[in-house]
Amino acid sequence: MTGRLNSAQPYALGLYRIVVGLLFLCHGAASLFGVLGGAAGTDGGTLEAGTWPGWYAAVIQLVCGSLVLLGLGTRAAAFLAAGSMAYAYFKVHQPMALWPMENGGEAAAMFSWAFLLLVFTGSGAFGLDRLLAKRSAQERKPAPEPVAV
Repeated sequence: MTGRLNSAQPYALGLYRIVVGLLFLCHGAASLFGVLGGAAGTDGGTLEAGTWPGWYAAVIQLVCGSLVLLGLGTRAAAFLAAGSMAYAYFKVHQPMALWPMENGGEAAAMFSWAFLLLVFTGSGAFGLDRLLAKRSAQERKPAPEPVAV
């Protein structure tokens, strides 16, 4: 059983990355474009451009969520996303109460840890990172020498 699960690990990680990236992307799109119910607290609206920290967080969510979803620059995008969610938790939620259940910071805490995991594991299967790495490895291989007849 362990062998089968271990062999499926890159695929499970790839699906995990896709879901986490898509959910993060949706938060950014809602805040910036008013889709999917809009930004929190705006009654379906958007955040005013340049407002700190919400608008910048939404841009990070949109860009990093897209990159993580595609598996492109996954570790760097996940690092930035994890940091932004840690900032959101400690600056916005934690001052209201200690525990995430009390301060409404469950999503920020979960996203922060989810992205931190991707920093250490990488993109898994189905990511453009792997595709580009394979392509560059093939380009670095020397061409086989022709055989004299």
